[in-house]
Amino acid sequence: MREEFLELLRTDQAFRDEVRRYVLTEELLALPVEFERLVGVVREAVTLLGKLAEAQARTEERVGRLEEAIAQLVEAQARMEERVGRLEEAVAQLAEAQARTEARVEELAKAQISMQEAVRALAQQVGRLSEAVGFTLEDLAREVTPAYLAQHYGIQVGELERRFFTLDGEEVEVDLYGEGWREGEPVVVIGEVRSRIHGRDVEAAVRRAQELKTQLVGAPIVVLFGFVIHPLAKEVAKRLGAIVISSSGRV
Repeated sequence: MREEFLELLRTDQAFRDEVRRYVLTEELLALPVEFERLVGVVREAVTLLGKLAEAQARTEERVGRLEEAIAQLVEAQARMEERVGRLEEAVAQLAEAQARTEARVEELAKAQISMQEAVRALAQQVGRLSEAVGFTLEDLAREVTPAYLAQHYGIQVGELERRFFTLDGEEVEVDLYGEGWREGEPVVVIGEVRSRIHGRDVEAAVRRAQELKTQLVGAPIVVLFGFVIHPLAKEVAKRLGAIVISSSGRV
């Protein structure tokens, strides 16, 4: 009987199924199906874990790049703070330099004011000195000129004086003025007194005498008297017919 049973199990599929249902419970019979389903779930879980692992790797890579970028930003911030520190130091130095410059400008302004005051004082002193020298030189010219003109040019003239004329509505001052004679003809000595006589001074004196000629009672004799006579003044005087006399009494 045992052999018959085993033979039926080997040869009769329906008999095997019936024995399986009889021996095994429904849960045990359903195990293969559940196993296959579980295998599928495990495969999906494995696939998902693989994707999660890839995502984690990518995340870690991105985090690494972010950390690197943050490190670079920290370094850049440090460099920026260093540059800002240098700029602040430079600005402070510029502020100090500006303050020193302003102080120097103020000192220069004060020095300029002092210089201007000194120049004004010097100008006043020079003016007073010029007036004193001019007055003394004019006195000397009035004493020396008449005798010099008589001895060297045959011109007889009385006392020389300062004279004022009106020319084109303006007052004109002449340092030396005197009426006299030369070879029986009336002449008028009209001249200027200068500490230094240049060629342009001679030209100006001759031009002024010509402008005043209509107001004179005789032919004008242009005379210039001074301490120092420039060589060019002598040449101009000879060319224009003027007379230059040094304070020493020489031409």
